Parts: sequence; C-alpha cells; structure tokens
Amino acid sequence: MQTQPVVAVNGVTKTYGKANEKQFQALKGVSFSVQPGEFVGIMGASGSGKTTLLNILSTLDRPTAGTVAINGQDVTALKGNQLSDFRAKKIGFIFQDFNLLENLTARENIALPLALQNVSHQKQTQAVEKIATTLGIQAVLEHYPTELSGGQKQRVAAARALVQAPAILFGDEPTGALDSQSAKELLNTMAQLNQEQGVSILLVTHDPFSASYAQRILFIKDGQIGQELVHGDKSQSDFYQEILETLGTFQQ
Repeated sequence: MQTQPVVAVNGVTKTYGKANEKQFQALKGVSFSVQPGEFVGIMGASGSGKTTLLNILSTLDRPTAGTVAINGQDVTALKGNQLSDFRAKKIGFIFQDFNLLENLTARENIALPLALQNVSHQKQTQAVEKIATTLGIQAVLEHYPTELSGGQKQRVAAARALVQAPAILFGDEPTGALDSQSAKELLNTMAQLNQEQGVSILLVTHDPFSASYAQRILFIKDGQIGQELVHGDKSQSDFYQEILETLGTFQQ
C-alpha cells in the first residue's frame, strides 16, 4: 500500500531576474502534498503564481529553492535524459489547447508517448485500445484532429496523457477552450477516472465550476497558498457556492 504522497512540494520559491537586477518573486515558500488517488484543484487570479507552480511541478521549470518530489523521486535533482524520461513515464498533462499533432490520427496521437519510449507496436495497440475504451473514443481513433469536435480532441489529449498510466495527471485549464457541455463531459470523465481508477489529478483552473469537481482546493495569491477548501460530504452545488464565496473574499 503506497502511503507516500504522489506529489510533495516543500518550500518552493521561484525568483525571476538576476541578482544585480530588479527581481520578482513569483513563488514564496510554497508547500503542499497530493495523496495517491486525490483530486486537487489549484485556483488563483492571473499573476498569482499558479502557472509558475504548474511549470515547476511538471518539471518544465526549476525552483530557485525548495524541492518537488513526484512518486518519491526528487525531480528537482534530475537532469537531461533522466528528467525527460521521468516526465514521459510519470507525468500526464492535459493542456487548454489540446496540443494534438494535426498530421497524426487520434490513435497515433495517443500512442505517441509510447512510441517515443520505443514500446512495442503490440503493447502500444493494447494500451491505446484500453484507454480509448475508458474514455469512450474508440469510434474516433482513425480520425484526424481536424475531423474532431473540441470535446473529442480534449478526450484524445486526455487519453494521450493517461496512456502510460502516469503517477499524476496535471490539467492546465483543460476546459478553457471547450463549450459548457464538452467541459462538463470532460470534468465528469476526470472525476470518474479519479474515483474508479484511482488516477491522481492536480487541476489548475480559474473556473469555479471546474474546481468544484476537486476533493480539495488550494488558493494561491501573491505566490503563496493562502487558503484551502475541502469538498467533504458537501453536494457539488454547495461546494461550488463555497468556492465562489471564498474567491470573493480572497481576491480583495
């Protein structure tokens, strides 16, 4: 039984600018953890530090100080091939703008992380079929991104993020480019993956409705985590109202 957090952030700071220049501190000693199978939301206004934090968590950027451990591995200590290998195998990422390759079919897009890891064709096929079935997109596997709706594209992107069974799935405003119906479908799918398959999810969003799907929300302001809300046994609509009220006081 895994008891260590799937993500452990300890005293992370991020300062931009050289020592002899005007410096900007985007993150100021952020610490929190995500437990296995947890669905955590991070909310904050533009410029609050949430994008910087996500870039550091997903190993696209390095902290100035502090550590980030994913699955027990200190990712701040990894470099070069080790880092890209770890990122490919252990981190799933859903972006706002899908980031699908237009010249590849949905199937090929989903298989891409496995192909880059030189996984055998047979294993690629099995893994793609399995995740496509989970996400209900078997019917569009031979289609190209231009033939898909926004909601279908985002499901394909989610399948690509999950095909390696990563330790953590990061979502960066994944519903931002979707209409409300597609957004709801994607959020329901993410909640289902979390509840039924134990997928650990960290969702960065400014949308209170998206955040209401999380079990716990961390509010970030001026580079610090200032407040936390727990879903608990509240209904989703009650939790949504609580988020709205918290945002109202938090952004003053």
